Amino acid sequence: MKKLNSIILSGKEVLPLIEGGKGINASNGYSSGAWARENCVGTFSGVTPDVLDNNGNVIMESFKTKKRLDRHEELVEYAIQGGISQAKLAYEISGGNGRIHMNMLWELADSQKMIESILEGSKGLINGVTCGAGLPYQLAELTSKFGVYYYPIVSSARAFQILWKRAYAKCPEFLGGVVYEDPWLAGGHNGLSNAENPNEPEVPYNRLVELRKTLRTIGLEKTPIILAGGIWNLTDWEDYIDNPEIGDIAFQLGTRPMLTVESPISDAWKQLLLNVKKGDVILQKFSPTGFYSSAINNAFLAKLIERKNNEIEYKSEPDAEFSCALSLNAARSVYIKPQDMQKAQNQIDAGLSVVQETPDNTVVFLTPADWQQMKIDRAECAGCLSQCQFSTWSKATLSTGKLPDPRTYCIHKTLYDGGHGGDVQNNLIFAGHQVYRFADDPMYKEGIPTTKELVEALLRGE
Repeated sequence: MKKLNSIILSGKEVLPLIEGGKGINASNGYSSGAWARENCVGTFSGVTPDVLDNNGNVIMESFKTKKRLDRHEELVEYAIQGGISQAKLAYEISGGNGRIHMNMLWELADSQKMIESILEGSKGLINGVTCGAGLPYQLAELTSKFGVYYYPIVSSARAFQILWKRAYAKCPEFLGGVVYEDPWLAGGHNGLSNAENPNEPEVPYNRLVELRKTLRTIGLEKTPIILAGGIWNLTDWEDYIDNPEIGDIAFQLGTRPMLTVESPISDAWKQLLLNVKKGDVILQKFSPTGFYSSAINNAFLAKLIERKNNEIEYKSEPDAEFSCALSLNAARSVYIKPQDMQKAQNQIDAGLSVVQETPDNTVVFLTPADWQQMKIDRAECAGCLSQCQFSTWSKATLSTGKLPDPRTYCIHKTLYDGGHGGDVQNNLIFAGHQVYRFADDPMYKEGIPTTKELVEALLRGE
């Protein structure tokens, strides 16, 4: 394999290897500090990072207030204190080596406040902020005033052009790099646009070349491109290294760092990753953010798929096509097609007796227990997103004014539970599409490696 030369990232010469930031609690100060210690870039998640007490123990998130807006403020304050905690931990573990980055989901409610407050409370500890899931126009301004580099996550050259023209051209000095996250290969939320087919992946090479051309036209010849999504070993990407069409490049790994000694995920989660088969990770659009995301097809996701597959179109008033009444409750019915009546009855007979409307003029069927839990989850909403399809929360207006969507879920609840030892079959488990390679990779036959061992293997092309 070609020798992997160092690169300047966030003002320092480091290896072009970056730990992807994964929330909630799938990358933290322990993991990011370990990556930085190896003269790489470690990235902790700024999405509800754990607050640590003076002994390094996690103070679990809890809410004392009853009103949603008040709980939201508690959530924001917890995230700020957690980000400061994790930055301090990462820096201590790094020994001053490498770089420490924080990853932020732009579509979090009050993400700007979180970024600014965390950087204010951890001055000199965080070197860069990566940010995606939306167009983070204010990212450059927020980080630059602290002397911290910013790294927008995009899935196309066009997305970066929009960011540059509208905002980043005013703050070019601290643009540390541009993260190209391949929307068909990456785990978690993906930047797949409406113009792109989720079932027809494009080759990353051509999109990277287009991005480099865009950077060159605006004078950013030496700005690194960071390739994310689908990175397992570097021999798969050898043609991208020292390639004049792509220019300076670094590689961000999201999945492989999860199976290291320093990774914070539970033993059950690690065991799950070791047994995933090819095709078990699917790209779907159940997230309450409205974005596509990639996750392991476990019991949690299977239930959502079944619910979606069995939804039935309806109308509020009968007509020649929609002529059969379907009872929603004792006081109200909707009307479905005669050919869908048996499909509805089969689900009711199977125990899915609660019929709920969706925002798309369809109905879905839930068990009474699932419906009761859904009502509890909505009542306990803490407003984690700028707007949410599940709870209809909106930070701007307090409500989206739309019908809550029973085809989705409380993302904060399931990610928090999964990230803190919860059931890996009945929680959302994000993963990249290369995760099946754990099962056959000889590196994992004799146990889980340290971050140091993984970095050394990557440099050998393993």
